[in-house]
Amino acid sequence: MIAEKSLFSAFRKQEDPKELVRKWQRQIRTETRGVERQMLEVQREQKKAEKLIKDAAKRNDMVSARILAKEVVNMRRTVTKLAMNKATFMALSNQMTEQLAMTRVAGALSKSGEVMKLVNNLVKVPELQRMMVGMSREMAKAGIIEEMMSDAMEGVMDGEDMEEETDEQIDKILLEVAGETLSQMAAAPRQQKQALQQQQAAEEEEGEELQARLAAVKS
Repeated sequence: MIAEKSLFSAFRKQEDPKELVRKWQRQIRTETRGVERQMLEVQREQKKAEKLIKDAAKRNDMVSARILAKEVVNMRRTVTKLAMNKATFMALSNQMTEQLAMTRVAGALSKSGEVMKLVNNLVKVPELQRMMVGMSREMAKAGIIEEMMSDAMEGVMDGEDMEEETDEQIDKILLEVAGETLSQMAAAPRQQKQALQQQQAAEEEEGEELQARLAAVKS
């Protein structure tokens, strides 16, 4: 039975390298579109949060404005990371196109350190780990990259440490989004004082004119 199985494996048709590359390219395109959708969703939420910051600033509700600004900081970081993932997928897709061209000439896939580096970067992204770990195993089996160590994969599964939000970043968002409103609020007391002084001066001038007219009538 074992001999028959070995014989079957020996004569079993190997998967076409070109079909493998096309399969990976389809997966990459699917994931790239998913990343683009996520970016658009986060950017839409960011715009909503920025509008709420302006509204809170107009109400002089700086507690809510700072909370919202912190959310915008996180959203911008998320968009930056998604943009990096998209760029990495595009670079990997280009590498797959090169592999496809090589298979048409040589009839086989070739080992690539660049593909290994790109796959490594994507495996570190928690949302992409499941798909990328599976793809990396297929690529290692096809001979494009070195087989990734299981303990290294488990290490990246723990995820990345979140960066701490700083007051400086929050203040920067507040100034950028609601700077004009905050400036107007800061200037309001000074403007009110100037308006009061102008009103008092006008009243004094009007009083002096009235006294002058009365004096002229009496004379």
